Amino acid sequence: MASSQDAWYLSLLGLAENFRTSSPPNIKSCIQCLQAVFNFKPPPRVEARTHLQLGNILLTHTKNIDLARSHLEQAWMLSQNINAFDDVKFEAASVVAELYDQQQQSSLSKPILRKAIELSQHNVYWHCRLIFQLAQIHASEKDLGVAGSLLGVGADYSYISNASYTRVLFLLSKAMVLLIDKKFTEVPAVLNQAGPLIETWQASPHQKEYLKVYFLVLQVCHCLMSGQVKSVKPCLKQLQQSIQTIMSPSWPSDEVVTGSNIGDMFVWMPKEHLYVLVYLVTVMHSMQAGYMDKAQKYTDKALTQIEKLKIVDNKPILSVFQLMLLEHIVMCRLVMGNKSLALAEISQACQLCRRQPRLLQSHKPQLHALLGLYAMSMNCMEAAEAQFTAALRTSQERELWTFANLNLAIVYLRTKRDAELGALLERINPESLPSHSHSLRAAAYYVQGLQAFFGARYNEAKRYLRETLKMANSEDLNRLTSCSLVLLGHIFLSLGNSRESMNMVTPAMQLASKIPDVHVQLWASAILKDLYRICGDPNRESEAYQTHCNFSQMLLKDHFQSTQMGEHTLIQWTEGPIPPLPSNPPPSTSQGVL
Repeated sequence: MASSQDAWYLSLLGLAENFRTSSPPNIKSCIQCLQAVFNFKPPPRVEARTHLQLGNILLTHTKNIDLARSHLEQAWMLSQNINAFDDVKFEAASVVAELYDQQQQSSLSKPILRKAIELSQHNVYWHCRLIFQLAQIHASEKDLGVAGSLLGVGADYSYISNASYTRVLFLLSKAMVLLIDKKFTEVPAVLNQAGPLIETWQASPHQKEYLKVYFLVLQVCHCLMSGQVKSVKPCLKQLQQSIQTIMSPSWPSDEVVTGSNIGDMFVWMPKEHLYVLVYLVTVMHSMQAGYMDKAQKYTDKALTQIEKLKIVDNKPILSVFQLMLLEHIVMCRLVMGNKSLALAEISQACQLCRRQPRLLQSHKPQLHALLGLYAMSMNCMEAAEAQFTAALRTSQERELWTFANLNLAIVYLRTKRDAELGALLERINPESLPSHSHSLRAAAYYVQGLQAFFGARYNEAKRYLRETLKMANSEDLNRLTSCSLVLLGHIFLSLGNSRESMNMVTPAMQLASKIPDVHVQLWASAILKDLYRICGDPNRESEAYQTHCNFSQMLLKDHFQSTQMGEHTLIQWTEGPIPPLPSNPPPSTSQGVL
């Protein structure tokens, strides 16, 4: 029978739980009961568990983070040396480490997690969970080598612990870290290790489908990051079919999918987040391949889904997805000649980053690159140069450096700054480009062709552009194809070869209309007008002239509209915090185009 002292604190714990689970919950009374427990000097186990309960409740239901932190620290300190007390010990370590990380104090969270990992080797679930958590912190700090090593340790531990599903999760997570680290040559080996394990999966079919989606997302991203837009299509199609299966009404909840094995109770991300992610990679593919309408359609669907999910639970990953969608749709808008919409969406991306400093830290270079593209489209070449320079200064990403340098080269070409261009040429030489991306290498050949064209070295220009065309056609890079064709058409026109010029410009116009790429259409219609005049076809000449005027007026009208927007001043922002912006930018939707 419990002593009177035991009875007191046991009654208080029961009362606290009653207040917590009542409808509506009475959190204030629950906290008061739990705090009162300490007056009765309970045993260390009860004291540690009560500190953990208080810490969790204060974190979830109040803004008193400091007090929550103090209780969690005490729970971890008291429970460390208590045997057979795993649930409290490791939950306390995990929650306090997560809190430190949120407060940008990962130097405090990492030692706790390392200690907890050391103590949890007998407990498969907690050992794996804590390894995932520590790897996540290292990855977020760009310490990707350590993150990958930890995930490798996790895969080996899961294998000897018969946690087969978690083993594949660790392997796929390691492949993801290698992708983030741009170690493209090492990714296939890890995917080739995971692939057969998924293919021959004998356990739950739901787990198999879930792992397959994760595997296919990585395969698609690997191809897209390498600029292989055509090669990726079979994987992307499979991924889209798999996500439809997972999102079907008959599909069980994530809790059911993980199964009964205690070591396998993990999901990479909830299926609702996976759904958004598949939309995102589809948008990435559509933008790279030059299907702008498709990119718009899927961006709208994804952003609508994100807004719905944020109402229920505003997880940080949703803001990352939202920001990446905005980054891609901005590029699509610029290609389609919708500068004012692009600017409104750049502004939305900036607002998102202002609210979340971590997002700004990781996406600042991309914002500068987008502002550089916008400034180029507005013919603000000084601002464009400043923005691309800021992107180069703030980024550690090799692919972004190449992208910014290629655009800087076009800025220097258009402003006839030969000395600066000369200094840049070695960095964008397609033969020695520090990039694994097929599409960026093809773009580098295009920029070299453009430079030769500006220098009236037409044969050299043709040689580079044919290389671009060969590379672009092999991977369905429609936009590069149309740009190369129209420039070749311009070269043949300059050489007085109107037949060859027509053979280049006609398919360029057709392809640009399909994308649609307004700037290529404007350029092609101007060449067609001259070609029809040379051919003595006044009707078609007049038609081409009218087409040219229509595109020109549309772009001029949009240009003027953009200059009147308050957000246009963003092109002057190159360092420091994002400047204040108008509070209500228009919503991101393709309806705005209409």
